[in-house]
Amino acid sequence: MFTTLKNEIDVIFERDPAARSVLEVLFCYPGFHAVIHHRMAYFFYRKRWFFMARLISHFSRFLTGIEIHPGATIGRGFFIDHGGGVVIGETAEVGDNVTIYQGVTLGGTGKEKGKRHPTIGNNVTISAGAKVLGSFTVGDNVKIGGGSVVLNSVPPDCTVVGVPGRIVVREGAKINNEGADLEHHMLPDPVADMLTALQEKINDLEQRIESYEKEAAQHENIQYPEWEKRRIGDVESA
Repeated sequence: MFTTLKNEIDVIFERDPAARSVLEVLFCYPGFHAVIHHRMAYFFYRKRWFFMARLISHFSRFLTGIEIHPGATIGRGFFIDHGGGVVIGETAEVGDNVTIYQGVTLGGTGKEKGKRHPTIGNNVTISAGAKVLGSFTVGDNVKIGGGSVVLNSVPPDCTVVGVPGRIVVREGAKINNEGADLEHHMLPDPVADMLTALQEKINDLEQRIESYEKEAAQHENIQYPEWEKRRIGDVESA
């Protein structure tokens, strides 16, 4: 037990520069509390003491705002930073040295029985607000951007962003998806790209309407200006 506590504390000092003392970690880190409670709940769950396991899990949720089903399998070196709103489903499997942030969901997509939650590989980082939904595998050394929704398997050594999640980096090489570019300090935003395309289309339509209005103004004393003749001709031909 003491070895497990020491390992969990060491992980926090390794990954969180804000951690200043062991006492601070023991009493003020909800992610640490949630992981320790889950280790206890998982022990009872494997012994088929389901009520006791759920009771511990429920108490942990009340205390930390983090919900980890006692049936979830969590590897070594698991770190939840901040942690509010984190949800990990019953059949989820999380590998070693995984880091997740607040608002992350490892969930299912329906009421099917059996394996219905994702399997997360080793050395994976899942950023704030990301959702990984379904029974599939996220490979080792994967990074999932904040707010992403991942619905399909992800191979190892990739970076995933967007809704739905898209691979933008694979094994260190950038992948262009519809002109998106990935820099070290920012991630591509498919919603912003779509809004930009719509704005360009609106600007083009406004320019065309303006040109028609100018042409009509030049021929306002003529019975059939050129643009109206074309329109009448089009109707007759139709």
